[in-house]
Amino acid sequence: MAEQIKEVLKDVEKRMKAAINVLKGELSHVKTGRATPALIENISVDYYGSVAELKTISSISTPDAKTILIQPWDKNALQPIEKAIWKSDLGFNPVVDANLIRINVPPLTEERRKEIAKFTKKSVEEAKVAIRNIRREANDTIKRLEKEGIVPEDESKKTVADVQKLTDECTNEIDGVWEKKEKEILNI
Repeated sequence: MAEQIKEVLKDVEKRMKAAINVLKGELSHVKTGRATPALIENISVDYYGSVAELKTISSISTPDAKTILIQPWDKNALQPIEKAIWKSDLGFNPVVDANLIRINVPPLTEERRKEIAKFTKKSVEEAKVAIRNIRREANDTIKRLEKEGIVPEDESKKTVADVQKLTDECTNEIDGVWEKKEKEILNI
């Protein structure tokens, strides 16, 4: 197998896995009515004149399914953290309690759960489009290598089939991630 073909396949696999990881990251921040640090850990906080992610300036825990506790490492960060949570579009009401901030995650209505499921489905479709675009680019590269005489026709066809197999595997993995998240969202 030509070195270029190996590189194409390696690049395809790496980029497709990256697209799946991006989707998983996006879905981990989706509110499901259950408290999880992922809901707030990436909130930007104006801290001593610079911007820091909440997870870098505090400890975030979930003592139960409906509560998030934020314990800043510097008690002077309490007010900036509270302000940042208020500014976020998450709809949380932070309560400062001594040296920590408590957030009670409200239960989601059925209508809101369906809206969230619809919104997250868009991210899933975007990930599938990304996978298909990677496949198309790889196939174009393979055909170009064949035209240039670097790769024989039979090897080119085998590689296109390998790229399609990777595409199918990644699409199935995306479907599995979505099904799990959809159940999590719609489960009351």
